[in-house]
Amino acid sequence: MDRLIIGLDLNDDYTRIVCHGQEKSWTIPTVLCRRKDEEVWLTGEEAYACTLVGEGVMVDKLVKMAAKGGTSTIGEVRYTGSGLLNLFIRKVLEYPKKEFGVENIGQLVVSLHRVDAGMMDLFLTCADFLEIPRERVHVISHMESFVYYVLSQRKELWSNQVGLFDLSSQRLCYYEMKVQRGLRRNMVQADSEDMEEAFNLDILDTPSGGRLADRILTSCGERVLNKKLFSSIFLTGKGFERQDWAGEFMKLACHRRKVFVEPVIFASGAAEKGADYESKTSSYPYIFICEGRLKAQVSMKVMRRRKENQLILASYGDNWYESKTSLELILDGQKEIEFTITPLDSKKKKLVRIPLTGFPDRPPRTTRIQMNLGFLDENTMSVVIKDKGFGELFASSGAQIRQEVSL
Repeated sequence: MDRLIIGLDLNDDYTRIVCHGQEKSWTIPTVLCRRKDEEVWLTGEEAYACTLVGEGVMVDKLVKMAAKGGTSTIGEVRYTGSGLLNLFIRKVLEYPKKEFGVENIGQLVVSLHRVDAGMMDLFLTCADFLEIPRERVHVISHMESFVYYVLSQRKELWSNQVGLFDLSSQRLCYYEMKVQRGLRRNMVQADSEDMEEAFNLDILDTPSGGRLADRILTSCGERVLNKKLFSSIFLTGKGFERQDWAGEFMKLACHRRKVFVEPVIFASGAAEKGADYESKTSSYPYIFICEGRLKAQVSMKVMRRRKENQLILASYGDNWYESKTSLELILDGQKEIEFTITPLDSKKKKLVRIPLTGFPDRPPRTTRIQMNLGFLDENTMSVVIKDKGFGELFASSGAQIRQEVSL
């Protein structure tokens, strides 16, 4: 093994680390401690121990602080939340490096409960801090990690629907996925629900609290599992580290279903995704329709060799953050650019037109434009169109249009 493929499940309670192809995993509290007398940083249990004896200052809620652009002052030094999170990730990556005697990281896939553009950008700067090429660092949602983990298991475990309950101190979240087989390509559809019935895990410390939690969870289970055919149910999160309090819920979940408790499911799924990045051909030839992936196709009509073609700019299942297109076109008298947005339900197909306001009037086929497409999230496309002129005949006017398009 000359390069590590690491899946990292990151939240404000704990961080779980899995290396692809290896059985050993790590669960580390997401806290960072700086010694009072010197700038030495500690993580996990070492951080707690140093703080307890009064020799260090501990910082927690690192993910939330980084996401909100917060800061923390330690020993009269002001640290940014993103900087502290970078330090934490560098420290915890030492665990697999030391265990396997490998320094080089081939792929690092970070799994988060929710992903947005801000967190994506934050981890690109983290890649620079870690001195890992940006193309080797990826961020995916827990939902996508769940899908990759399930698809890496025996087929009998996902021949029908698959459910996942994630019970942590922060939330109770339910995930569900199903593989739909098609004529051309198979599709995986997954969804999730943050349940309002979430409860504080401290109530599990008393028998009466455990019974209440069991009733709450059983009620949720009856609602989401009713009248559906499941191949398997997975349980993860701190709340399921023991199940003695959840007798009625376990009875419900296990009724004619296979049930698995998998603490590192998100980190393992992220590691599977990392291994797929390393492979020349994907082991998962599916269209993924889940959080973090596009749910519509974007195309436009173009002329090629005197024939009209539909040029696909982005497809269903593309990772929205990594889906970027740049192309140059020659206008044939058009005063607007027209896109076709085709959702999974093709009946909802629509045309979106962007007027070329402010672009100069020129004869047909004497205006070259550059068009850059990207996505702000899985539902919003960003388009930038620039006038490039036409060689020596027409210099660029500098005209430029930026527009956001709702998918």
